[in-house]
Parts: sequence; structure tokens; C-alpha cells
Amino acid sequence: AYTWGWTFGEGLIFGLSLSCASTVVLLKALESRGILDSMNGKIAVGWLVVEDLATVLVLVLMPPLAGVLGGTLAAESTTPLWQTISVTLLQVSVFIALMLVVGKRVLPWLLWHIAKTGSRELFTLSVVAVAISIAYGASVLFNVSFALGAFFAGMVMRESEFSHRAAEESLPLRDAFAVLFFVSVGMLFEPEILWNEPLRLLAVVAIIIIGKSVAAMGLVLAFRYPLNTALTIAASLAQIGEFSFILAGLGMSLGILPAEGMSLILA
Repeated sequence: AYTWGWTFGEGLIFGLSLSCASTVVLLKALESRGILDSMNGKIAVGWLVVEDLATVLVLVLMPPLAGVLGGTLAAESTTPLWQTISVTLLQVSVFIALMLVVGKRVLPWLLWHIAKTGSRELFTLSVVAVAISIAYGASVLFNVSFALGAFFAGMVMRESEFSHRAAEESLPLRDAFAVLFFVSVGMLFEPEILWNEPLRLLAVVAIIIIGKSVAAMGLVLAFRYPLNTALTIAASLAQIGEFSFILAGLGMSLGILPAEGMSLILA
């Protein structure tokens, strides 16, 4: 990005977007090959879960750091940077503490009472409503990213004895939402990028498929895992996914990432 004449902030958000791989895509690929529960599958999924958590942290810190990174919307703020970041991290901490203390007790109790009604439809609807409500409440009340709110909603639901049932009954909805998400992302694609910037597009594809694979393979081998594990991890990370588009979209809305960057990521 630097060689293309982009600023540090533009290159950073662009690089972070390319570094995210899709956990949903990986889970489906591992499931279809029957290696999800193998050592290689567990390492790959664990890698991507940690990657998702790191990305959520980036989403939390991007708005207060937008001015430093060259964003246009946050540049007018007169609040000191350290104060903005401190308030943001405090809000995230309060939300996490609330979910771990209150959510872990209230949500399992709520699911237990709903399950007692014997209505499968009500149970499924309640699981979805609770997840979306927590994610929305996190965004509005605590200024926390929607993604982090949804993650903790799932985490506290896991404490319930009905967690497996909730997961099974919400799986078809997960697939439907995933389809809608990728369809909506596809509708943002500008085909002109294919003939306007073919070399840049090829460079981005090479980074995703070759660069990320080689880096991951080298790290796995450095930890003395066998070659087949390194190859599985390398192949697992040779893609980008939903968090890439969310990061890029937030970067564009904050005035950090140029429209060309979003088009290259989508392409």
C-alpha cells in the first residue's frame, strides 16, 4: 500500500482487512472433509477464533484512533486521545463484566424457563432475539462493536444446559444469515476494478493465497508441528471473510480506507 502512495492509516486498515480469515468458511470446509475434530482441525479453528478476538479489539479501537490514522470523521474531536481510548476500554470492560456476572446467571435461567413451555418455535425465536438484543444493547449502551456483543451473547448462552439445543436449532438461521451477508457484500462489488487495477488486484490475491499461507506455514513449522499440520493451517488461512468486509466498511465510514481499498478487498 505504501508503494501505491497510500498513507500509513490506509495501508494499516487494508493490511488488517487482508489478514482476517473466515471462521464460518473454515468450519464448513473442515466439516465436509471430516477433519474438524482432528488435531489439525482444532489448531486451525483455535487460530481463527483468536484471530477473530484480535479483530474485535481492532474494531473497538478504530473509532477513537481514527483521527491519528488520518480519518476525516473523527479528526475534529477535541478530546485527548488517551482519554478517548481510556473511555472506550472502560466501556468494553463494564460490558464484559456485566455479561460475565449478570448474563451468565440470567440467560441460562431464561432459556430454562422458555424450554419448560415445550414450544420449539418460541425457544428458537428467544435464542435469536436474546443474541440480537445483547449485540444491539452493547452497541447502543456501551458503544461496543456489534461483533463483540454477539460473541459474548454466545458465550453466556454456552453456560446453559440447553446450549447444544440452542446451537442446533439456530444453525439453519446461521446459514441463512451468512448467505444474506455475502449477498449484500457482493452487491457492493464494483466490477470496474477488474480492468482498472488488474495488477493491484493480482497483488492482493497473491498476498491472500500465497503470502498468508507461507507466513502461517513458517510459524507452524517453527513450533515443531509436522508438515501436514503446517499445510492444513496454511490452506485454512488462504482466504478472507466476513471480518475483512466489516473492518474495511468501518474504515471507509471513518474516512480512513479509500474506496479503491474496499473494491480490491471485495474483488
